[in-house]
Amino acid sequence: MRRPTAPLVRCILVLGLLLASAACGEPADSEVTIMVPWSGKEFEAFHAVVEAFERSHPGIHVEPEVTRALTRQLDAAVAADAKPDLAVLPSVGAIAKYQQQGVLRRLDVDTSDYVQPFRGLGMHTTPGTKGTPGTNDVYAVPVKADVKSLVWYDVAATAPKPPADWSALRSRRYTWCLGLESGPTSGWPGADWIADLLLAEKGTKGVDDYTAWASGKALWDAGPVHRAWTAWGELVGSAREGAAKSGFDEAAKKMPGCTLGHGSLAAMSFDAARVKERAYMYVVPSGRTLQVSADFVGKFTGNESADEFIAYLASTEAQRMWVNRPGFALSADRQVVVKDYDDAVQGGIAGMLHTSANTLCFSAADAMDPDVSAAFYRAVLEYADGAAEGPLLQALDKVQDALGPARPASAPPLCGTP
Repeated sequence: MRRPTAPLVRCILVLGLLLASAACGEPADSEVTIMVPWSGKEFEAFHAVVEAFERSHPGIHVEPEVTRALTRQLDAAVAADAKPDLAVLPSVGAIAKYQQQGVLRRLDVDTSDYVQPFRGLGMHTTPGTKGTPGTNDVYAVPVKADVKSLVWYDVAATAPKPPADWSALRSRRYTWCLGLESGPTSGWPGADWIADLLLAEKGTKGVDDYTAWASGKALWDAGPVHRAWTAWGELVGSAREGAAKSGFDEAAKKMPGCTLGHGSLAAMSFDAARVKERAYMYVVPSGRTLQVSADFVGKFTGNESADEFIAYLASTEAQRMWVNRPGFALSADRQVVVKDYDDAVQGGIAGMLHTSANTLCFSAADAMDPDVSAAFYRAVLEYADGAAEGPLLQALDKVQDALGPARPASAPPLCGTP
């Protein structure tokens, strides 16, 4: 009888070991799918975090699904019962909607190190009954934060430094770098601007008006919302012309041909080397009341490997890594402090998220009913193209009336102190 050759013996032994491992219940490789809206430098930063996770968790592979139309694609996936394991949730309205539908799963993740309002907006509160305390369950983790209430200028080309006050900015002859085109969400840069101008109302009045508006409990064509809208039109002036078809990520690149830009550092598409040189700097016209936003991640399946990945994304280790990759991400984790940021400008902005004297208010458009925010974006584009604000705001009131309030009384507060 012929004996097996050495290579054949090795193959038999390897096969035997594999079969023995399976019989003993050792886990096979698993895959985690995650739907994300990021591209370019933002995706590059996220992918660096993915690679670090895969190195520390052998056997788990993360498969990103990239889409610019995330809301539509995620809705379609939920409807078809083809949900990804994880998905970036672009608004707090989406968190509430999917939680109420029962498709967003509760997370066993500690987010106590995250500052308000980010921490609370990822939770759902269940009131207690007589003798039984209520619960605050985590349904989403704010993995990447932003501060939106910033006005940018080219240090070498703009003298003197622009004033940190919206009224003063309106009274001077500045030209604005304005682009509103952003694919399915075109119009959002103008929506953020209007929200900032509403927040600029003095004292708590601006915060109260802002919260009522974002919650669907204030008129568009009257009072502070109407004033903020017309103030934006007066502020940007002729920059509205052509802005509806100009990319928001290209607008800042026109500086110093235009004097000032508005928005988060991540949205400005600045060259990282020039930011490090402090060639671009910012003022904060809203003072101590800042409009902020975040990309949250939620879970849609029972994949246990997805639990490991989302816990890693929420960890201080991953957050510290993420903020020092391309894209200028900020962290709402209070353990990620200013000195953890390699870039001094980025770190200075991040410090605003951890300063107790500041009031942070989550992006109004991201808190509205998705249909209202979509109508809001369309109205911004039409206004930029020359439409009068009156009929546009009256139409938004009709949309709001048809849909009712966006946020119940039990919803987490949109504004908070870190």
